[in-house]
Amino acid sequence: MTMKKEDLRIVYMGTPDFAVEALRCLVEGGYHVVGVVTMPDKPAGRGHKIQFSPVKQYALEHNLPLLQPEKLKNEEFLDELRAWKADLQIVVAFRMLPEVVWNMPRLGTFNLHASLLPQYRGAAPINWAVINGDTETGITTFFLKHEIDTGEVIQQVRVPIADTDNVGMVHDKLMTLGGRLVVETVDAILNDTVKRIPQEEMAVVGELRPAPKIFKETCRINWNQPVKHIYDFVRGLSPYPAAWTELVQPDGEAVVVKIFETEKQEEAHRLVPGTLQTDGKMYIRVAAADGFINIRALQLPGKKRLKTDELLRGFRLTEEFEMK
Repeated sequence: MTMKKEDLRIVYMGTPDFAVEALRCLVEGGYHVVGVVTMPDKPAGRGHKIQFSPVKQYALEHNLPLLQPEKLKNEEFLDELRAWKADLQIVVAFRMLPEVVWNMPRLGTFNLHASLLPQYRGAAPINWAVINGDTETGITTFFLKHEIDTGEVIQQVRVPIADTDNVGMVHDKLMTLGGRLVVETVDAILNDTVKRIPQEEMAVVGELRPAPKIFKETCRINWNQPVKHIYDFVRGLSPYPAAWTELVQPDGEAVVVKIFETEKQEEAHRLVPGTLQTDGKMYIRVAAADGFINIRALQLPGKKRLKTDELLRGFRLTEEFEMK
């Protein structure tokens, strides 16, 4: 016997912008969200002001009950979670759950993951798909189990990645589609039409690629790489957290420069990778292993992001500089 969506008690878990869309779709679709779990508030910015997560902001605006546990095995939190009597839990961009949490609802807990599982298990699937030059990615809903991102798949949607897409563009496409897929998955569970697919039975082209968390050092550009690799690396980190390099001045002083947008220029040369070429007015290009990277948008420390010609109007750059 199927349930009505108004009778299904849903607990929603998530933190960033990516997680707001699915929550919005559930609330506006008339589903019964009995509570929301998000990360504790954190100080942010130069003033270290307390900043609410986007999911918390949405929950407060729509008067949804809210929990922000420091530890997911804390007995007080577990008691509060049980008191919501959820039939189903939904996780979108949250954190790894202990079994005592994901095994609590009678219909289980499902996760929305921003890749075509089993590819790109891990914390940064969208970034790594673009960094690796993939032409396709997608979103997956799956039931949680012990090993992270390995549970049985419920549904998937495929999404092309254009050569001009950066990670921000792909993120927004997947976020919108993810909201719809979460609702479709809830409906399938309500109607008892779910066909669970073990990930080990799914066809995969090539080897499985991981999607580990990205740190600052991960984002440093290695100029001794093919042009295509550097181009994909920059767009896979743009607009956030942003690829970076050191701009070394003639006196040897180096400053960190973030690079947001580039163009590929495959061309034979004998320059040392990292050699900088500029007319000081309109263009900056940097030698790579098999050509040049034309820099279209960048940011100096303490300054805002600028197009190359805008930056060169206020910053004197010569070919005595180099990128490292």
